[in-house]
Amino acid sequence: MNRRHFLRQSTATTLLSTVAGSVSLSASAANPNDRITIGVIGVGKQARYLMGRAMNLPQTQIVSVSDVVEPRKADAARLANEFYAKLNNQLDYSGVSQHDDFRDIIGRADIDAVIVGTPDHWHAIPVIQAANAKKDIYCEKPISLTIEEGRAMVNAVKANKVVFQTGSMQRSEFDGKFRLACELVRNGRIGKVLSVNVGVGDPNRPCDLPEEEAPKDTNWDMWLGPAPWRGYNEVLCPKGIHNHFPNWRAYREYAGGPLADIGAHHFDIAQWGLGTDDTGPVKIIVPKDETEMRGLKFIYANGVEMTHGGPGGTTFIGSSGIVAVDRAELITVPSKMRETNPITDQDLKLENTGGRAGVS
Repeated sequence: MNRRHFLRQSTATTLLSTVAGSVSLSASAANPNDRITIGVIGVGKQARYLMGRAMNLPQTQIVSVSDVVEPRKADAARLANEFYAKLNNQLDYSGVSQHDDFRDIIGRADIDAVIVGTPDHWHAIPVIQAANAKKDIYCEKPISLTIEEGRAMVNAVKANKVVFQTGSMQRSEFDGKFRLACELVRNGRIGKVLSVNVGVGDPNRPCDLPEEEAPKDTNWDMWLGPAPWRGYNEVLCPKGIHNHFPNWRAYREYAGGPLADIGAHHFDIAQWGLGTDDTGPVKIIVPKDETEMRGLKFIYANGVEMTHGGPGGTTFIGSSGIVAVDRAELITVPSKMRETNPITDQDLKLENTGGRAGVS
């Protein structure tokens, strides 16, 4: 199937429509004796981390992997097969299959759930097709490249009544410092919240990388998928097996830039601290100069203004104090806020998701 035919077929049947159905296998998987079989779509650096987490859960088992880079796919299958061989005390194990096309994973009746670890521009189609196939889904953040794609994904998940989870690790890891920061804000330790600053990287930019010769073991056509055609560049799709986060995330054809990539974490903490998980800003103001990399503003119904800018992380500014948090530290003004006015059992406590590393 060539790229143009695939895009026409997938977009028509996936992005623009969803199929209603009955409750997914997730309902029956509550029985601890059931094994949740998982297929992994895209096996780069982050997906390998997720594979490791899944393989170490006794109630789940990786049974298949897919990727557009042949050696990457083969190595992920090897790692999983070796893990299960050791776990089951077997000399050899080959139960983890390999697929060039993620649709082969989605089409398998013996697979209960999928992990989507592809670049952002390849989130929507696999998620929607998996939901329509009644498979539960873990998808990396940011959830989608566009609002339209995101709404189509939500509609598919709701229509098919499957479980969808996305990673939001700052809520569950980093020694709980983000949760504590939000509890301080939510319980009035800084008085009335006046504004929030979120310090993350730049917005995306058009991809202007030079064209290079694509490796023979890489399906570049499939890597592009729904994105506009352009020639291969190793920055976008590294050759072979690698252990870094590729910089496709900087370019608007494939991602939202650091503003969305890291912003998915720090803007999420702002939402958590403001208590607006189920809503959002009522107004968005973009910088007048389109070349400006900072200054995007979000206005909430209660008048709080959130600005993209300032130091890294999330800073809540209140009428009587400040709470600033990033992955390295939690800073308060007054500096002894946690000691002199600690969070107690009488205060609002936010959910401690522990090692779940995500939010449902």
